[in-house]
Order: sequence, then C-alpha cells, then structure tokens
Amino acid sequence: MCALAKGLARLPLAGMATIYFTAASLDGYIVDSKDSRDWLDARTIDSDGPFGITRFAQSVGALVMGATTYEWIVSNQPERWRYSQPTWVLTHRPQIVSPVLPVHVFSGDVTELHPKLLQEARYRDVWVVGGGQTAAQFAQAGLIDELIVTYAPCSLGAGGRLLPTSSQWKLIEAEANDDFVCARWRKV
Repeated sequence: MCALAKGLARLPLAGMATIYFTAASLDGYIVDSKDSRDWLDARTIDSDGPFGITRFAQSVGALVMGATTYEWIVSNQPERWRYSQPTWVLTHRPQIVSPVLPVHVFSGDVTELHPKLLQEARYRDVWVVGGGQTAAQFAQAGLIDELIVTYAPCSLGAGGRLLPTSSQWKLIEAEANDDFVCARWRKV
C-alpha cells in the first residue's frame, strides 16, 4: 500500500463519527463501587425518545468495548448477543470471549484498531460502548468525535468514572428523556 493510501486509511470517512455513548450518575460514575448498574435500571428512560438507545444502536456500524463491559453484557443477557454489528473487546484475556459469539478480541494500541473499526462500520458511526477506561484510551488518542451521556438523577459517590482522563468538549445539544438529562458534546 502506498504512503498516501495508508494515510487516507486512517482518516474517518465522510459522515462517520466515533461516539462514546453511555449513561452516568450525576457525579460522573458509570458503575457503582460494586461494578453494578442496578442504580440505572431503577430509573425510567424511553429507549425510543430523545437520545434513545434504540435509534442510536441502529445508526452504528461497529462497536468496541472493554472486558468488564463485555462481561457485564454477557452476564446480564446470556441467552443471546444483543448486537448485530461487528464488535471488538479490548482485553489481554482473550479466553473471556465466548467463541460462539460474533466478537473479536484486541489487545494493542487503540490507534491500530481504529482504522479497522471505521472500515467495518461501512460509512456508519463507531460506538465506544464503554467502560470509562476504554473510552479514555480513545479520547487520549484523539479518536472520540462525540460524547453522548444520559445522566440519571442520582449520585453514587464512588465507582467507575465516566471518562477518567483530561479532555475538552463543546456542548452541542441537551434534552430531557423521562428521568434523565441527555447531552451531546463534540471534542474541542
């Protein structure tokens, strides 16, 4: 591959974005001190409403998540994999990923994985599902274009941070969805 083609392969395709979409407590935690999201299920949100997960999940072409997020998804819905899009799990423990699921394992620098995510997304968005450490790796590499957070009306005091790194964002829009305040930011 020529140098120009290699450089172009790293650029996002027109209309594509890499988006960290998640829910958080008012004090910026995505899981409590016991790695639980039970606090989130106690709240009401319309999955088809403003910033709803249904429309968002249909708009993405590829997903990436950390090992803890993968394990949480599998343990809370073991009967089926909930995503049809190509999915990668960042982990140094490949044995945690079930060989029967349509999931790829990656254990390198996210800058090496990102071009593959964009390619597999096929002109659609890439969803950084979480958790915070995974999102931080993408943010530190300058690879997250948008941050969408649905804030639950509670504080947890401790747990897994929303985005445990220094970063700057510009608010693009915000709206209420039942009990949640939802906001979209773009990187500065």
